[in-house]
Amino acid sequence: MPLTLEERQEFLAQPHIAAFSVSAGAGRGPLTVPIWYQYRPGAEVWVLTGPESQKMRLLREAGRFTLMVQQLEPTVRYVSVEGPVTRITPMTDEMHREMAARYLPAESVDGYLKAAEAFGEQVAVYLRPEHWLSADLGDLSKY
Repeated sequence: MPLTLEERQEFLAQPHIAAFSVSAGAGRGPLTVPIWYQYRPGAEVWVLTGPESQKMRLLREAGRFTLMVQQLEPTVRYVSVEGPVTRITPMTDEMHREMAARYLPAESVDGYLKAAEAFGEQVAVYLRPEHWLSADLGDLSKY
């Protein structure tokens, strides 16, 4: 059963690991990789990546991407959101801390941020949700 707009926005706002997909061009399937993301209901979704990464190169070519998040318990539920890239900005220390704090225990954030300095320059890529797919398939252990 599809989720309502409010349900899918609330679900996407939770700190799931997303499957990030972007077209890899003619004759190839999409590039699909796990990624952290940030989202607040009614706002744009954003992800962080290197400005010279394969993801970034493909994003510049395609101009849009998809994120899909899921859970298996207590029910099988997923949300997929797709849309255009609306802007690309340099990552700030505040943004990096916000993203790390979304996914890591508080006591691990500073250590992660220190280690992540090795990643080099990062940019934030924003997506405007345009197309949604969602479902709550219920408790599949009943079957």
